[in-house]
Amino acid sequence: MNRIQLQPGMSLNQLLAKYGDEQQCEAALEDARWPEGFRCPKCNSEHHYRYRRNGLRLFQCCNCRTQTSLTEGTIFHSTKLPLTIWFQAMYFLTQNKNNVSTLELRRLLGISYPAAWRMKHKLMQVMFERESTTKLSNRVEVDDAYLGGENPGGKAGRGSENKVPFIAAVQTNNQNNPLYAVFSRVKAFTREEAIAWADRSLAPSATVVSDGLWCFKAVTEAGCSHQREVVGQGRKSTDMECFTWVNTILGNLKTAINGTYHAFDFEKYAHRYLGEYQYRFNRRFDLARMLSRLVTATVRTGKRPEAWLRLAGDQC
Repeated sequence: MNRIQLQPGMSLNQLLAKYGDEQQCEAALEDARWPEGFRCPKCNSEHHYRYRRNGLRLFQCCNCRTQTSLTEGTIFHSTKLPLTIWFQAMYFLTQNKNNVSTLELRRLLGISYPAAWRMKHKLMQVMFERESTTKLSNRVEVDDAYLGGENPGGKAGRGSENKVPFIAAVQTNNQNNPLYAVFSRVKAFTREEAIAWADRSLAPSATVVSDGLWCFKAVTEAGCSHQREVVGQGRKSTDMECFTWVNTILGNLKTAINGTYHAFDFEKYAHRYLGEYQYRFNRRFDLARMLSRLVTATVRTGKRPEAWLRLAGDQC
């Protein structure tokens, strides 16, 4: 029995019972933002009083008179949608094994497509930023991969003009079971990019298992050990046991993306789609708590307006 796959998670009835009305969602956000009680963002005073203006919950500091709304400075900053809609969106993004497209989110929530796009990308940005500090250790399987379709008349494989390169890495335990994964977009598979990636995503204790791509040798400069397994002619990496999990999880990632999205701008938004899958994979051990953990992340990320969301990935 695979207990991870068969865990119950959070049911729709549980979602409605816990976050079914606006007051419940507001209480959950307040607890996540100020777990020890309200603190003024300007003077850090705890003395305050609260009131509503146009239906918006506000907190006013008794010391410096600074007014703060419940959603100000969070991913919900200036939202016109009810919090119940946001919580439903977070539910679908965390409890669904595969991805949820913007079009499907629009239908599920009954909102406009532009609103669904903003909501989807804001939540994916939260997931991406939350995962940006993840470091893998011990044994780590690594492979080079690409997002993007065919480019008729262009170069195929590595170096294709129509594909976005990224590194897929999976940490395994002593029983050869996968624990955590990291999917990192890179500019190219070069020595410099491999060193920067290793410094950012690997602990010095990691032992990196990779194929013969030469750039991965540079992980030793970040203090990691390197085990190089050359595939060679007449040999497939998918047949090699040392790459079992990185190939499996990479295949699941691409299947989830291809099966959900008709198309998206890989050049601008690839990091968010990779971050979304990584966030969900690394928290799969406790599916029922994934929504509440995402709520905590949303109030700690900061506001991300649409104009900022539409910037190129390397500017975010």
